[in-house]
This record gives sequence, structure tokens and C-alpha cells, in this order.
Amino acid sequence: MGEEKRRIAEIKKKIAGFDLICPGTLMVRKKPCGKPNCRCASGDPEDLHGPYYEWNRYMDGRLAHKIVSQKQAEELKRAMDNQREVKALLHEWERESAEIILGTKVRKG
Repeated sequence: MGEEKRRIAEIKKKIAGFDLICPGTLMVRKKPCGKPNCRCASGDPEDLHGPYYEWNRYMDGRLAHKIVSQKQAEELKRAMDNQREVKALLHEWERESAEIILGTKVRKG
């Protein structure tokens, strides 16, 4: 049981080291403006406007979209990577907790 508690302490320390976490996905898009005489109307993907950064996530059970700046997109990407890592650490914590409670090794998976 001492080994599991040591691993849980390590997991807690790692989780405490994260500053920003955010759920969702980040999309980079280029779009036409719809004006018939604009260069983007040529149909060439290189002529489209952008890039635009769109953050998508669920809020209150509904999908929410937000256009963000490039700087915000960079911060969001880091926060989303952190979110994935925190979730993986929480999964490990759950497994270690189950091993302490049950007194047996819990299969990974």
C-alpha cells in the first residue's frame, strides 16, 4: 500500500504543476467573404481569408464556438494539451486508489 500512496503523491504533485486547462478542440480555417469581386471568390484555397482560429467546446451541454486570436489559440492549445495530461493522471490516480481499497493490482485499460 505504501507504493500506491507514493505514486498518488507524485500524481498530485504533477497535477498541481499545471496552470491552465481547457477542454475542446481548436480549428484553423480559411473562409470566403461572399463578395463576388473579392479575390477569395476565385475558388483557390490560397485566396481565402484567414487563418481564423475557432475554439469548440461543450458548455452547459451545448456545443459552443468562439473565434479567437492567434495568441489565444496558442494558449488554448497548451491548455488543451494540459487538460489531456491531467485526465490521464486522474485515471492513474483512480487506478492506484482502487488498488489501495481492494488490496489488489487493477488491470490497466
